[in-house]
This record gives sequence, structure tokens and C-alpha cells, in this order.
Amino acid sequence: MTVLKTSMRNFLAHKGRMALSAVAVLLSVAFVCGTLVFTDTMNTTFDKLFAATSSDVTVSAEGASDSGETTSGNGKPPVMPASVLAEVRKVEGVESAEGSVFSTSVTVVDADKDSLSPTSGAPTIVGNWNDLDARTMEITSGAAPEGPDQIMVDADTADRHGLGLGDEIGVINAVGTHLAKISGIADFTVTNPGAAIFYLDTKTAQRALVGESDVYTNIHVTAAAGVSDAQVKKNVLAELGGDYKVQTAAETAEANQKDVESFMSVMKYAMLGFAGIAFLVGIFLIINTFSMLVAQRTREIGLMRAIGSSRGQVNRSVLIEALLLGVVGSVLGAGAGVGLAVGLMKLMGLMGMELSTDDLTVAWTTPALGLVLGVVVTVLAAYLPARRAGKISPMAALRDAGTPADGRAGRIRGAVGLVLTGTGGFALYLAGTADKATEGSLWLGLGVVLSLIGFVVVGPVLASGVVRVLGAVLLRAFGPVGRMAERNALRNPRRTGATGAALMIGLALVACLSVVGSSMVASATEELDKTVGTDFIIQNDGGQPITPQAVEAVKATRELERVTEYKWTEADFTTPDGRTLKNTAITAADPTYATDLRVETVAGELSDAYRPDSMSVHEDFAKDHGIEIGSKVEVAFKDGSTGALTVRAITSSEAVVDAGAMYTSIDTLATYVPADRMPLTQLLFAAAKDGQQESAYRALKDALHDYPQYTVRDQTDYKQALKDQIGQLLNMIYGLLALAIVVAVLGVVNTLALSVVERTREIGLMRAIGLSRRQLRRMIRMESVVIALFGALLGLGLGMGWGATAQQLLALEGLKVLDVPWPTIIGVFIGSAFVGLFAALVPAFRAGRMNVLNAIATE
Repeated sequence: MTVLKTSMRNFLAHKGRMALSAVAVLLSVAFVCGTLVFTDTMNTTFDKLFAATSSDVTVSAEGASDSGETTSGNGKPPVMPASVLAEVRKVEGVESAEGSVFSTSVTVVDADKDSLSPTSGAPTIVGNWNDLDARTMEITSGAAPEGPDQIMVDADTADRHGLGLGDEIGVINAVGTHLAKISGIADFTVTNPGAAIFYLDTKTAQRALVGESDVYTNIHVTAAAGVSDAQVKKNVLAELGGDYKVQTAAETAEANQKDVESFMSVMKYAMLGFAGIAFLVGIFLIINTFSMLVAQRTREIGLMRAIGSSRGQVNRSVLIEALLLGVVGSVLGAGAGVGLAVGLMKLMGLMGMELSTDDLTVAWTTPALGLVLGVVVTVLAAYLPARRAGKISPMAALRDAGTPADGRAGRIRGAVGLVLTGTGGFALYLAGTADKATEGSLWLGLGVVLSLIGFVVVGPVLASGVVRVLGAVLLRAFGPVGRMAERNALRNPRRTGATGAALMIGLALVACLSVVGSSMVASATEELDKTVGTDFIIQNDGGQPITPQAVEAVKATRELERVTEYKWTEADFTTPDGRTLKNTAITAADPTYATDLRVETVAGELSDAYRPDSMSVHEDFAKDHGIEIGSKVEVAFKDGSTGALTVRAITSSEAVVDAGAMYTSIDTLATYVPADRMPLTQLLFAAAKDGQQESAYRALKDALHDYPQYTVRDQTDYKQALKDQIGQLLNMIYGLLALAIVVAVLGVVNTLALSVVERTREIGLMRAIGLSRRQLRRMIRMESVVIALFGALLGLGLGMGWGATAQQLLALEGLKVLDVPWPTIIGVFIGSAFVGLFAALVPAFRAGRMNVLNAIATE
């Protein structure tokens, strides 16, 4: 009980000094709990949606996916004849059944041809209005569509784009463009997670989405009272046979949920990974806090030992303080995590994914996990300072507080750090010289972990040298104040090393990702310059195929010298070694594609692969299946017949653009696949006539004015789009890493604040002999800047090493250019100096306001 009372008194006596460490615990726990609450809420939202939108039994056309996506290679959804509906209605156990037709391979535009699709990545769905939709939608304005000139839109989409009754919108898909005016607006009775949904009447939906009458994509079955979904499914299968996909409500919801879970899992574990980084950074803050508190209480602990306290009691006293800190920070963090989850939901709402707080899901395991995690991490971080406190002898009561650390321990630490760093460096070397990316990635992971730990351990040794160099370069110009700032940073290398290490971790990851991202862009750009021999690329950014009408509009552009169509489909390959490979992708293109994409061949000429009944394979595929020039591969085309194609070219497997593709000609594909089942064009490549690039660019955009779903890019546009995509991903990662950097800044603030308290008497004496408040504040700011720059130098150097090694692995995949983004690296380094200035504001202000006499009188 005495130990507990002592710990409570010490905790409350130093609550101000503990505050920043508590904030670090709070932020880290909040990020963990917020992530779990947010993802659980998303899962709840989708569970409710899928449960509400699933009929008892759903019959889908052959070729439809488990999750209900019904896009096929020709841009139209696979369908079944309307006669199937009559057959299903006769099945025993079926109370009612209705047909539906819908498609997600659509683009919907307003009168100005601006897209009405969500920007969040959620789908755009156009279908017929039916009773199943009426279960989850309520018409709040106007009426349901009747006739070909009417369409109904969901309320969220209408609000987002300012649509009202009578506004004209266009539905664009492989069939063509269908224009209609808004007849009604329907609101969701369940949470809509961001999809844009449009409704036509049944006959119009059939003609506009499929181009046929009397067909359906799905049949929704309601089971009779007392009959299970499983029994109805069994009866329907017995009636229809195995030509259709039949699923119960549970199976449909599960299939839909799997698609969502794959996305949610990536996001969940990525965010938890960044929370783990923040926890790691917070460990240094907590270690520093307790190390400094123990050092400042050396005489007090010595007196406790002198009057009978044992080592174990002193040790437990410090650990109990850490336990209290962990509990307070974790409890507040769990509450803040719920607030963070609500904030993320609001942010997703701004991005177009609407989530209702009514579905907010806080499982009991979430705050429990946050509490356990926060407390365990805090207590573990405080273990070393507590162990150090237990070693303080009674004689320490006769010495000044803050005695220097044991020199022998420092030498051992330095030796261990050098060994770890050297081992990590050797692992990185092995990664960079590996022959296979899979093997190298294991060495890379080991090298990153060991070099990071090594730098953390050897940090105090490095601090002495690096701070002296930084002091000579930056601080000596400020005279005595600068020299005092340098000496303060050098006074306790262990503390400076730990503080810098916290900042080092975040900046190392920033530098590593910057090098990798920049190298990917530079490599892809170089590869495009080397391989792409065309002026323009036309595609749909959502992956939808290009309609025949749009292809003809492009081909009719007079300023173009040639236009190349690019299609792909799937086939079953039977190779010379007797193996059959199911659903293997094969690319069909015009012969001019050999000019538009200069693919390196290791045998034969790529142009020969476009001869009748010919094809190419890539090098790895040829080695695996004993294929040579002249070998024949039996190809059973999807939706077509089987042909024996002769291999006339073997391409390099190291290509970046179209890596692993196997080519044949569109004419060969047309030989085996009927015209009505031919896949639509996925990409168009166009080359301008000599000297007409600019006019051709404008003409192409004009030609596709009525097809806003397609984007025309020249090579400059394409490179910029690639750079923007990688840049957006990096910016999102940097945003998540900002949490770790914020915690690291708190560590600098806490170190300086506790350092000011530790040096209270010293500061008073300096003020007494003439140091002005302004000079004192400048000294503390300079000390902070040096510590921040020390951490930045270690982090950026380490991160660039990781990034360069990662690029060597990417080179095995064809990304061979190493590009160090010096503007970013230099900007981060300069920014670190400002971080140091910011972190020193409050400690410097408090130091400047000290009463000189009271400071001198401090024990």
C-alpha cells in the first residue's frame, strides 16, 4: 500500500510532466480504436444493405459473378430469356418471382455531359424499378418511371449534383446512349454507402442496357411461408438444371460482403500498421519521460533507499506510475477513438460515401483492446527507467540529481548498436543483389528491422558526433548562446538519441516511400518513352470497354495516320507439355500494335504473331511449358470455338508495359468467336500524321465529345496521370504517417520541457550573470532545432538506403531507374528545423518567465 501511495503522490505531483506522454498514448490508442470502430461500422452498414436488398433466392444468368456484378467482355450484362421467369413461378415453394435487369457497365451524365458517377469508387447502377427495390427505396418526389423518356434517381445523387424533376440525363453503355428526363427521386430507407442508382421501367431497361427485349439479368424469388430458402433453391435447381446461378439470400449477402471485406481488410490493416508506428514512436517519448523523471528524483529515490525501501519497491513505484499513465491515456484514447471514427465517417461523406452514425458499431473488444494495448506498451516502455531507478543506491542522496550514465553501459550499447546496424546493412546488401524479388523482399524486411533497431540503439553514440557537426555549421554563428545550445544537446547523448530516434522513424518511412515512388514514376516514364510508339491512348478510366460507335468516331478523324484496337478475352490453353490452363488471358490487337508498343522479343518477330492462326507467348511461359518458335498451342476461346495457334514470337518477361501479355490478331480471334460474342475494344491507340499532332489531339477530343466516358491522352498526359496516381497514394500514406510525426514532436516538446525543469537552477544562475530572456529562449530553440535535425539526418539517410534497396528489387520487375527526389528530401530536412522551432515554443516561453531568485533557490 505504501508503494501505491508513493506512486500516486509522485504521479499527481508530476502530472504536468506526464501530460504529453499521456497525449502520445491517447493519440495512438485513439487511432487503433477509431480504425476498429470505423471498419466495424462499415461492415454493419453493408451487412444491413445486403440483407435488405437480397431476395430469398436469386437466379442469375450464366456468367454472372457471385457478388452480382454482371459485366461481360462485350460491355453488356449476361442475360436469360424471360421464359425462365415463368418456369420459376411454377416451382414448388415459390410464393412470387419477378425479373430484373441491371448493369454496372454504364456511365451516366447530365445535360452538360458531366459524369454523375461517384468519386468514391462506389458503383453506378442502372436497372429497372421493381418490388425488391421498393423495399429499400422510398419515392420522395415525383413518380416511378413509365415509358422510355423517364428515369428515376436516388436522392443522394440528386443532392450531390443538383438534379431536379424534369432534368435530362443520359445513360451511356455498349448499346448506345439513352436520354431521359427525371420523373422521380427516391430516398434510401437503409444507409447508402455511396452508389449512384438510376431506375428505368422494365422494357426500357432491357432495350437500353442489353439491346434486347424479353430478357432478364436476375430473377428475385420470394419463398412461400414455412419453406426455407435452401429448399426453394433446391427446387429451382431441379426445375432449371445447372445452366443458371442460384443463390439463397445468405449466399448472396456473403458473396457481396466478401468483395467489401477484401477492401476493408486492406484499409483496416494499413491504418493499424500506421497506429503501430505511432505506438513505436510513443515508446521513445515514454522512455524519455520516465528516464528524465528518474534522473531528476535521484536524491529523492536515494533517500527512500536510505530509509529502507528495497530495489523492488522503487522499481514497482515507477511501473505503477507508468500503469496509471497508460490507464488514463488509454481510457481517454478509447473515447477519442469513437470521435475519430465519426470524423472519418464525415470525411467519407464529403468524398461521396454516405455512412450513418445510426450504424455506429462499438464492440466491447475495441475499447478493451485499446486499453490493454495502451497499458502494456506504456508499462513496457517504462521498464528500463524503472529498472534504472531500482539500481539507485542510498549514497545517491548525497549527490546532485541527474548523475551521468554509466560509461561502460554506453560502450556496450554502442557495440550492440553497431553490430545490429552492420547486420541490417548486410541484409540490405543481400536484398539489393538478390536474383529474385521474392527472395530479396525477405532480406529487405530483415534489413529494415535490424538497421532501424541498430540506429535506435547506436543513436546516443551518433548524437555526440552529429550534434557537434551541426553545431559547428549552424550554431557557432550565434556566439555563446549557440555554444550553450550545442552543449545542452550533448549533455545527455542518450536522451538526445532517444528524442531524435522518435522523429527518425517517421522521416525514414517518408524518405523510403519518396524514393520508391519517384523511382517508379521515373522507370515507368523511361519505359513509356522506349516502348510506346503511338501519339494517343484512348480509354475509359473505370475499365469499361469502348463502344463500336466511339471506335468509328476515332477512326473517322482525318488527322490520324493509323488507329489500333486492343481487346482481351480469356481462353483455355493446352500447351505442348500436355497441361491445360483454364481462363488464361490472351490479348487480341491489330497488327499495327507491334509498332504502337515496341515489345522486346527473345525469339522471333512480334509482327509475325499477328499472322493468321498465330500468337506470341512471354519468355517465362515458354520455359515453363517447353514452347519454342513453331510450337502449337490449342486455344479454346471463351464464347467461341477451339483453334491450334502457332507460336511465332516469344517476348521478354521483363516488360513493364503489358507485362506477361500473350498476343494474337483480332482477325484470328474473329475466326473462332462469333461476331455477336466478340469482346469490345478495351483501348485505342492512335498515331497522328506527320506534323499534325496538336490538331489531331484537338480533333480526337471533338470526335469523342458525345462520349464523355472516354479520355484522350497524349504521352505527356499519360505520364502525368501515372505520376498523379502514385502521388495521391503517397500523399495518403504521408497523411497517416503524420500521426507518428506528431507524436515525435510531442516527444521533442516533452524532452525540452523536462530538460528546462531539470536545469531550473542553472537557468536562474545564467539569468543572474546577465543572460537575457531573449537569449535564453533562443538557446532552447536552437537546442530543439539541433535535436530535430539530428533525427532528420538519421531518418532521411536510413530511409534513402531502404528506398534504394527496394528499387533494386523493383528493377527485377522492370523498374530499373533509381530516382532520389532531392527537392522532397531537402524540403523535409528544412521542415524538420521548423518542427524543432515549433516544439521549442512552449518550453522556451516557460523558461523565459522563470523568476530568477526562485530558480536559483531550487534544489
